[in-house]
Formats: sequence, C-alpha cells, structure tokens
Amino acid sequence: MLTQLFERLDELYPEQVSIRRELHQHPELSNEEVETPKMIAEYLRKLGIDVREGVGGRGVVGTLVGGKPGRTIALRADFDALPIQDEKEVAYKSKVPGVMHACGHDLHTASLLGVAKVLSEVREQIPGTVIFVHQFAEETTPGGADLMVKDGCLDGVDVIYGAHVMSTEPVGTVQVMEGYSSSAQDDFTIEVIGKGGHGASPHETVDALVTASQLVVNLQQIVSRRVSPQQAAAVTVGSLHSGEGHNVIPNQAIIKGTVRTYNEEVREMIEGALKQIVKSTCEAAGAEYKLEYISDCPSIWNDPEETALVKDVATKIFGDEKVSYGPPMMGSEDFAYYQKAVKGSFFIAGGRNPEIQAVYPHHHPMFDVDERSMEYIGKTFIGLVFEDVLNEQS
Repeated sequence: MLTQLFERLDELYPEQVSIRRELHQHPELSNEEVETPKMIAEYLRKLGIDVREGVGGRGVVGTLVGGKPGRTIALRADFDALPIQDEKEVAYKSKVPGVMHACGHDLHTASLLGVAKVLSEVREQIPGTVIFVHQFAEETTPGGADLMVKDGCLDGVDVIYGAHVMSTEPVGTVQVMEGYSSSAQDDFTIEVIGKGGHGASPHETVDALVTASQLVVNLQQIVSRRVSPQQAAAVTVGSLHSGEGHNVIPNQAIIKGTVRTYNEEVREMIEGALKQIVKSTCEAAGAEYKLEYISDCPSIWNDPEETALVKDVATKIFGDEKVSYGPPMMGSEDFAYYQKAVKGSFFIAGGRNPEIQAVYPHHHPMFDVDERSMEYIGKTFIGLVFEDVLNEQS
C-alpha cells in the first residue's frame, strides 16, 4: 500500500513544484498573509478536507478523519516570507520588491499540500485522524504557533510532527534531533539616556555612547563567566546606534540584541543577569535607561520516543545511509509552542545542491533549495501516518 502512496506522491511532484514556485513568486510577510492562506484553504476544501480558517489570526487547519481507529496526528508547515530582496536569477524569482521566501516556508507548504492530496484519496484506510496545520507568522515575535495553539489547533491531537528544509544539508538526507533541538529566543532593546554636550567638554556631559559601549562589553561576560561551559548560550548585540556628529556627545544610545539558550534555567539566569548589568552599568555612569526584554519562543524539545519513530520510519523508507541524528540548531523555531501542548518531533530534510546554486544560508538574498527535498518531507509524513503498515511491510 505504501508503495502506491509514495508513487502517487511522486506523480504529484510537478504540481508541488508549481505550488512552491507560485508561492515563491508571490511571498507575503508575517501577519500580512492574505492570498496564501486563501489558496491553502481552497486547495484543502477541493480535496474534501474539513477546513477552518483564521486560526489564531491567519492560520489554516485542515482535518481529515480516517476510516480506521488510531491516534490523531498533526502535521505542520509554515507559509510566511521575509523582508529580503530576492537576488536570484531564476524563473520563479519573487515578484514582490523587498520580500522573498528566504527560509523555505513555500516548500514546506507545497510539501504538506501534496501529502494532504495523497492522504485524501485513501481516507478510509487512514488509522485515526490527520490534522494539517498551516501556520502563519513563524518569523515574527510573537509567532503564529502560540496563537494557533491558544485558538485550539491542537485540540484532541496526540502528537505533532514538523519538518524544515535546510540548505546546509545535502538533498536526499534526513536528520532527526533528540531532546533540545533549537534555541529559545529572547530579544532586548536598551535605551541609554545621558546628557549630551560639546565634544570638547566631556566633563559637562553624561556620555550615552561611552556608557552603551561599556554595556556592550559587559554583556559579553554573561556567557563567558556566568554560564556553565557544559551549557549552550549566546548573547549577541546586533545593533548599537548613537549620535551623528564628530564633535557632539550624544544624549542617547540604542542597543538591540538577542539571547539564545536551550535550558530554561539558563534562560532565566541570563535574563536576570542582563537586567542587573544594564542597571549597574548605567548607574555607575550616572545615566538612566529603559529596557525592553521580550521572551519569544522556547526551545524545541523533541520527544525521544517520537524522534526514534521518525528516524525508524525515514530509515525504512530511504535507507540507513540517508538518515542520521544531527546536532541541535542555535536558530529558533516556534514549533516549540506546539510541543508545549502535545508531544512531538521536528526533523530536517536536506536541500543543498551546488549544481543549482542551492548553497546559500537561510535568510540570504540568494537562498534557494533543491525542490526534491519535498519527497523526503512528504514520504516521511505519510510513513508516520501509516506507521503500522510500514512496520508490517519491513
């Protein structure tokens, strides 16, 4: 049976490519998605799948009830784009100035729609229920996952699986990760408020720029001196802006940065340490400050049992040489919010192919991936739905 399903998915590959490229040419930014969720909902409805729109804001959830008893499995794909100018010279280049799919969400969507079509054709043979979670706004804070969970997208769900194409891994491979698999993300903005003046009279000022510079240096001691070397963490300042003139001491400086961690205790410690350092550094200089600290998504924590199942399923489909355990990512992924509600696992499908210039990192203006990675996402999803059948055939 699975052989026929996989052959059917292969037949749909040109259609999936067409969907992916249509989305790539017409990307929509986070929280501005209008046409993309409409297209997804219409596609699912034509398959006879029950559809709920506007989930959490702009999300789309499809429900396919199988004809046999079994657990309720959710499969997730995201569909928002990024504010980046597409610089690739390809036929499907983005037609929206300053906006592009630079992370592969278009491919995730096309993959899951292909899976939905295959499964809709054999619904009476499906054990249990399949929930297709099409998520908006993965790239923003707050992300769409948390909003969709709060709006009931996982009500009655037993387990959720997700996948991400990666341009860093060769096409034709699958990687699974157990336990902590992506970093939590927190962002901060610090406004240092001093007293400006003439560059020739620094003693009459409270130099916001010097204070901010000292603060940037002090923040680097959090990870190097307060976090155990056995734990992973990063505190990164991505922006420091202050002043305009050669001979003017500015009265204000703005610092922006991000914090990445796995362990929740380390995450909380860093937040407290950062707030302490900001307070003490500014007070020592006689400056005031305003601090905005935003806790975004937590770490992905892949359930060991479900992760072993994903690896087993993918290995039976593609072979030992194409499936492996991979290292955790330091990037964040709001798939973690789903795993706060139900157990689940998030895996990687390789999309790197130097022959078509699919070698650039995610969020790069030249980003692209080999579309054959959809086969590895789609067949793994189908194999997870029909896990029992796969075990019988192996």
